[in-house]
Amino acid sequence: MNWILRALAWIGDPAHSTGPDGLWALTGQHLAVTGWATLISLVVGVPLGYLIGHTGRGRPLVVGLTGAARALPAIGLLTLVGLLTGIGLTAPLVALTVLAMPSVIAGAYSGLESIEPATLDAARALGMSDWQVLTRVEIPLGAPQLIGGVRNAVVQVIATATLAAYVGGGGLGVYLFRGLKTQDYPQMLASAIVIVALAIGIDVLLGLLATLVERLVRPAARWR
Repeated sequence: MNWILRALAWIGDPAHSTGPDGLWALTGQHLAVTGWATLISLVVGVPLGYLIGHTGRGRPLVVGLTGAARALPAIGLLTLVGLLTGIGLTAPLVALTVLAMPSVIAGAYSGLESIEPATLDAARALGMSDWQVLTRVEIPLGAPQLIGGVRNAVVQVIATATLAAYVGGGGLGVYLFRGLKTQDYPQMLASAIVIVALAIGIDVLLGLLATLVERLVRPAARWR
């Protein structure tokens, strides 16, 4: 309990809030690298997941590749890319994008696969083209599962983005590695507390978004 109080006191100390290495700056860096990695995974993973879910093609291959990506150790991938690209944000972005991609792809195709075939048959019976079925029926009805996949990806990325500091990528991991080096355990615990708070807060927000989207797309169930 004493360690937690000391960590909270460290967080509340104004001296640790400002400056280039302050809490606000490093939290911003942490969220930025998380956001960019998530955005890249969405740009690549969502169309790929929709393609698999809509056509049913390539599923075994993509599932196998994403499963292999999940098994990759983040620190090992980060180190390897860091050796190739040097110090900076490139290595964390690559590693975190690879980490986020499986959950995003799975959320996209599982959302489409969860739709009852009768719903799709009814839409086609009304004269809808494949593109209309995808955009007006499958994507809206599969949106909650996609958001669920994004939630999993974001939480994983926020936690793993701590390792960005390992290759000079900044973020809240700076406090963790600095505290480890100097045996400043309150600083290390403070870093962990802020990271956990960020992960929980964003997960709650995405959960609320998923609930809102589910309510909005319920009228689409008229195809059933």
